[in-house]
Amino acid sequence: MRAGLVTSHRRFELVDMPTPQADEGLAVVDIALCGVCGTDLHGFLGHTPYNPAICGHEWTGTVSATGAGVRNVSDGDRVVVGIRPPCGQCPQCVAGQSAWCMTSFMGMVGRDPAAPKHGGFAPQLAIDAGRLIAVTANISDVQAAIVEPATVCLHAMRRTPIRPGDRVAVVGAGPIGLLTAQLARVSGAGHVTVIEPTEARRALALSIGADTAAKPGEVDRAEFDIVFECAGVPQTIQAGVDLVRRGGTVTMVGFASGEATIQPAGWLTKEVTVITSLGYLHHEFAQTMDLIADGRIRTEPLHTATVGLSELPVVIERLADDPKSAVKVLVDPSR
Repeated sequence: MRAGLVTSHRRFELVDMPTPQADEGLAVVDIALCGVCGTDLHGFLGHTPYNPAICGHEWTGTVSATGAGVRNVSDGDRVVVGIRPPCGQCPQCVAGQSAWCMTSFMGMVGRDPAAPKHGGFAPQLAIDAGRLIAVTANISDVQAAIVEPATVCLHAMRRTPIRPGDRVAVVGAGPIGLLTAQLARVSGAGHVTVIEPTEARRALALSIGADTAAKPGEVDRAEFDIVFECAGVPQTIQAGVDLVRRGGTVTMVGFASGEATIQPAGWLTKEVTVITSLGYLHHEFAQTMDLIADGRIRTEPLHTATVGLSELPVVIERLADDPKSAVKVLVDPSR
């Protein structure tokens, strides 16, 4: 069996892997679709090893085998990959802070003992069954393949004290920004502005419900109650604080690697609240799927193309060199 992996700087290969086995606590999933995430591109362009367990972590599929002790899923179930429920035993859980369960977190980032040797850029995957969530019956495979990034955005929204009528800015109109803009509206925002340099993505933002879409520098500073930084670019960290009003909130959602330069005097003067959000909680996946099923989150406009596994090395290179060339590319490993 072949699996797509980042093997070194600017090198993406289809590597031979053994057929997955349903060992104790694991389930084998036949992958239907797997999305290419921005972190996959960061790993491709980076100079440090990219964790193979998260190379292709936005997937949906069907359970084809279960190991001993698996109770939450059965053969034939459509599933998405998420995070385990809190373990109840780690220091965070014992302290009543189960939202920060380290056992769940280590599984999510592929650092636990059960971490797979590859991600969803493969026909099959054996994974800790506790991370699997049943797919809502009335959403398609394409919709299900975008549940994971949508849940990232739902988690960020739940961590942010958004109030009815708030003026919200979303910096960046990639998949995370476009999903965040929709969820801001669902959460009661009175006006949503998406800030994005690319014209086609600004048009897409308007089509999925943003009130305004502007280039960077076209909007007045300090006019927003809440700013969601979704670009994942170090330079936009300070830009988010510039855009928020005094006493407002900036939530960092995009994963920016490298160092960022900030102007702390402005942060102090504004008494800005900065919130960081990474990942999600187990129960949030069902909430996300409900929002997709009833149309309050639209995923189809984000779907640019579906490619086969054999095409993926070329597609990864193209997206890394020109990330604005597509919004969300899905991979069908059967092709």
